[in-house]
Amino acid sequence: MKYIITGSLGHISLPVTKNLVNAGHEVAVISSSADKNAEIESLGAKAAIGSVTDLSFLKNAFSNAEVAYLMIPSSFSLTDYAAFQIEVADKYIEALKGSSIKHVVLLSSIGAHLRKGAGPIDGLGYLEEKLLALPGLHLDFLRPSYFYNNLFSLAGLIQQAGIAGNNFGDTDEKLVLTHTDDIAEIATAHLLQPLTGQNITYISSDERHPTEIASILGKAAGKDNIPWVTFSDEQAYEGMLGAGLNESFATLYLQMGQSLRNGTLQEDYWKNHPATLGKHKLEDFAKEFAAVLA
Repeated sequence: MKYIITGSLGHISLPVTKNLVNAGHEVAVISSSADKNAEIESLGAKAAIGSVTDLSFLKNAFSNAEVAYLMIPSSFSLTDYAAFQIEVADKYIEALKGSSIKHVVLLSSIGAHLRKGAGPIDGLGYLEEKLLALPGLHLDFLRPSYFYNNLFSLAGLIQQAGIAGNNFGDTDEKLVLTHTDDIAEIATAHLLQPLTGQNITYISSDERHPTEIASILGKAAGKDNIPWVTFSDEQAYEGMLGAGLNESFATLYLQMGQSLRNGTLQEDYWKNHPATLGKHKLEDFAKEFAAVLA
């Protein structure tokens, strides 16, 4: 089959590309960086260098593909990430209309069912809605949970203040966590054997209460009895700005934390609980966390 992969050579797109090429398929990888050209081609894939906001480029890249893996890229340099997400989503939809693509695997997110009120996830909910309105497409929405990689942002707090925290975590609800390797494994399986119809697949690696997260990551950092502190929205927002996030991303992450705190972000996950979890548990990620701090 002929695949188009978005996301350049990121944590998920790289292993997915390798797996598809190794399975004997024709793969083209979209990247905005010409510096990735040689690396993509060294994998046995074709490099499609251009911007996902360039409709003519996307139409050309999508023209001969049969299966698309779509994701909306992120860059912390963007001053209005929400607007960027909508722009990319709209361009994807327009490019799909004139293509031969019949199967789409979308990297969406837990919380996308809300459509509104989940911060950076709202753009993915918007794209889900737009894809559902296109006739003749077989859709597979992958909804992973809170990325382990997001927990690296706790390193400074743990090391300098002896605490971990965010503007959620003061209820009994566990935080659902996902490792990108588990996402890549499931994405590969769904791309190799595309599903028909319209499907939602939740992906999770572990389910742990924030107090457990604080304790385990604290020990990985060489500190015992690290507590989880639930910050006010104002404290969390100021903390994110102080850590270097711009107002756009700080606002979106604040909204995501609010939806975690009020229980809406993960509500559909708990209703449709996956039968199995991924391989990478919090204790496994703690080793990665410790390695970064070393």
